[in-house]
Amino acid sequence: MKVLLPNHFPLKGSGSGIYTQNVARELLKLGHEALVIAPDHQKATGYPFPVRTILFSPDQKGGGRGLPFNFPCFTTHPRSNVTFSDLTGEQMRAYVEAFMAAIHEAVVQWRPDVIHAQHLWVTTYCAAQSGVPYVATSHGTDLMGYRRYPRYREIATAGVMGAAKVIAISRQVARDACQIYNLDEDKVTLIWNGFDADVFKVLPVSRAEVLSRYGLPPHPPAVVSFVGKLTEFKGVDVLLRAAQRYEREIEGVITLIVGHGALDEELRALARELGLQGVHFLGHQPQEKVARIYNIADVSVAPSRVEPFGLVAIEALACGTPVVATNEGGLPDFINERVGALVSVDDAEQLATAIVREIYSHSKQTKGKWAAQYALAEYSWSQQVKQMVKTYQQAIGPPARAS
Repeated sequence: MKVLLPNHFPLKGSGSGIYTQNVARELLKLGHEALVIAPDHQKATGYPFPVRTILFSPDQKGGGRGLPFNFPCFTTHPRSNVTFSDLTGEQMRAYVEAFMAAIHEAVVQWRPDVIHAQHLWVTTYCAAQSGVPYVATSHGTDLMGYRRYPRYREIATAGVMGAAKVIAISRQVARDACQIYNLDEDKVTLIWNGFDADVFKVLPVSRAEVLSRYGLPPHPPAVVSFVGKLTEFKGVDVLLRAAQRYEREIEGVITLIVGHGALDEELRALARELGLQGVHFLGHQPQEKVARIYNIADVSVAPSRVEPFGLVAIEALACGTPVVATNEGGLPDFINERVGALVSVDDAEQLATAIVREIYSHSKQTKGKWAAQYALAEYSWSQQVKQMVKTYQQAIGPPARAS
């Protein structure tokens, strides 16, 4: 089977980008072929599958190759803070035409059996014009986009209506997609996000060595980690206010904040305003380094106000680290007392209490082993992509009978 995978974002720096590259890798392992279409500032190379890059040149370097603006996002990306609402009418048309042309070219030259579009958005609309059977994954941020960016609703709706199946990454996303697009429940199939088990796993790492690489004290009494975009809906400000409380209770505790986003400077200013001593902003980090950070943390935190799934929480569990998360979106689908704790949204006091409880109860030792086993058994990519292949086969339909 040949599967075309168009996505709105580069293969690094976004949840759906990681999703796309992992789906492609697993398809290869299962004996299928995959071709990815994705935007970037330069051609993507080094993957075991072919990638056709839609080039964007916001600063017109490199001879002015590509579209003369940055690729748009639903929130932010390490390489772009442009949102879909920031595009002019001319830029929006150019953006849609670029994806339309890339998908058309791939269909003519590569002849895919099925298209698996990422996001209920422009890629899905372009897939609908291709004449190839297609399914589409809703990552949740696309549903946020539908609410925020009305200019795109007609395009998004046209794409969704023609899809054979909509894949939802959590129960909350499935409910929201059905409500927004008035879909029958049997058109939506729930397939969890997966994680890369080759990267995120229990590792024999030294806390002192990892912390020293960032110039941090090597032997703190406890380490709290956060990984994600520095945007309003991720709730990092709530974590900082919780840190003000748990720093008073656990002297010397450090909090590692890994990620990039539009609120970077604002959150750093808030940390200074709150007088936080142990909070360290590490910026965007490659996956291998993120896995090491998870491994040295006593607890990882997902304080999101909105969270379609919460892949970072699964990755932390896979590294044997309990997770304290909000009772929001996709997080309650897999976070429970056996692997961590759930707290209310926007409640810094409750968040701090749960973090302290996990640290003082040594839950890294009592919950960590089960958490890693649980993540591997339920959320590895191999399990999820096998379900996707069944969905592709349903979209393609039975083979034609010979006359």
